[in-house]
Amino acid sequence: MRREMLTLADREEISRCLAVNMQQKDIAAAIGRSPSVVSREIARHGGRRAYRAHRADSGAGKSRRRPKRRKIDADPRLRERVLCDFRKARSPEQISGRLCYERSRGETDMSVSHEAIYTWLYALPKGELAEMEIALRTGRTRRQPRGRARSKGARIVGMVSISQRPEEAEGRKVPGHWEGDLVIGKAGKTAMGTLVERKSRYLVPVALPDGRDSAAVCDGVIESVRDMPAGLLRSITWDQGAEMARHAALTLASDIPVFFAHAHSPWERGTNENTNGLLREYFPKGTDITGDIRYLNRVADEINDRPRAILGFRTPAEVFAELLLDDNSGDNLSSVASTG
Repeated sequence: MRREMLTLADREEISRCLAVNMQQKDIAAAIGRSPSVVSREIARHGGRRAYRAHRADSGAGKSRRRPKRRKIDADPRLRERVLCDFRKARSPEQISGRLCYERSRGETDMSVSHEAIYTWLYALPKGELAEMEIALRTGRTRRQPRGRARSKGARIVGMVSISQRPEEAEGRKVPGHWEGDLVIGKAGKTAMGTLVERKSRYLVPVALPDGRDSAAVCDGVIESVRDMPAGLLRSITWDQGAEMARHAALTLASDIPVFFAHAHSPWERGTNENTNGLLREYFPKGTDITGDIRYLNRVADEINDRPRAILGFRTPAEVFAELLLDDNSGDNLSSVASTG
């Protein structure tokens, strides 16, 4: 069976066979090709009724030409949108998915796959990304697998295991279950706390200007959730870091039960681990972390405005706002959903 590209003579034979209504497997046998090759050829060039040999041969020639102009370069509006989203620190998958989401709602007619974005990005000349003030969120020039952070294993008095957390928290169908952790700055001298709502992936930053001991973390978490409705404060899951040693005081002051993940099991708080990874774009390891809640809120706003694949490419801010409305807490919308 021949494997080289179809020739004009092959295509003329296909056209003649179609004219006498031959089956595709018989056409394939007549020209010495695989039935799948013949099937794709006919489907690409008009189907059984509209297939024409010369038109198919011309179209195949155009498809083989290199280099092809990439979709993003061919559409100025699409290119500007992609560049704009990159400057908002969105990933190719988030850009593609958000366009698809907006198109389904009739808000745009543009679309592009995340692989097309990656291909376009890596094909740009070296240095052009910096000139356009864009980059992959990781800062890398190619994709690489990411490792997992290691959790702590300190023993805390009175810990309640994650295995005792309400079943409603597991499926993410019920809002108000949070995951928490610290992001540590240079030499362990500065830090911030993070609270992430499991259903919406909404981030609430916790400023720690006075350090990261258990008293400071307890007070910071209480202050961060002070204005939230009770229906959105059902539980917090933390790792076994010593900063949560005052979990009983936190529960007493805010009426939020605290559960602890198993030691060295960061996947049990996967939403929080992923969000902390996003925060590292703003606070790389080895840098100080500010205790200014206004700045932390601006960072959180940007992260909460990123479309997520897991949310159907809606943003955490959009989903969390819906949760607030569903909780009949419209009065709290401006004070909680907007952290700016």
